[in-house]
Amino acid sequence: MIAAELRDLVFRANQRLAGTGLVHGTFGNVSGVDYDAGVCVIKPSGVPYTELSPAHMVPVSLETGAVLDSTLRPSSDTPTHLELYRAFRCGGIVHTHSEAATTLAQARTPLRCMGTTHADYFRGDVPVTRPLRQAEVADAYERNTGLVIVETFRSTGVSPDEVTAVLVANHGPFVWGADPFGAVERAHVLELLARLAIAQHLIAPDAPRPDAYLIDKHYFRKHGARAYYGQGKDG
Repeated sequence: MIAAELRDLVFRANQRLAGTGLVHGTFGNVSGVDYDAGVCVIKPSGVPYTELSPAHMVPVSLETGAVLDSTLRPSSDTPTHLELYRAFRCGGIVHTHSEAATTLAQARTPLRCMGTTHADYFRGDVPVTRPLRQAEVADAYERNTGLVIVETFRSTGVSPDEVTAVLVANHGPFVWGADPFGAVERAHVLELLARLAIAQHLIAPDAPRPDAYLIDKHYFRKHGARAYYGQGKDG
């Protein structure tokens, strides 16, 4: 079986996603990638999480998107995932329609970095994309969703390594990480941050932003060569 280990990993990550409460019905998906093999593995389209098994996970060519060794159709969001893998070189991607993050996406409002809880995971605002144009929706919609995400990061200079999430206007969040489980964790955190942001805005819509040095302190104590949070690899 092609990509047997990756299929098992992606299956377990999809089960983890279902357990977070971030998805309902067949909404959402998790994928993983093997760059050396040129393969992305993703949840099949429209199959309930309770009916999934590792064998249901669908391998597709990272280059062409063609299905490999499966009779199932991959998630309809597969072309979006593929564009993000090609551009960002991440290890796992999650898409959800989680309530608070999707609320911000529908409002076309970025998730502002207003405190250290946010900065522990994302070094700055989580951006929102521009709306897709009619032609982009009519033809190759899912691929164009990925392309507009990449455009958002490149046009604003935001690093996809430091801000590993985006809100697609009128759609919902996409989140990525070093592997599928890391992406699920970040999707869970993103939803918490979106809830906090909505509540904070209701209480104090004009609250001042924290200083950049505080944001950087919290981000870099967890990320990068000088990180010191936790026990480390040997602890």
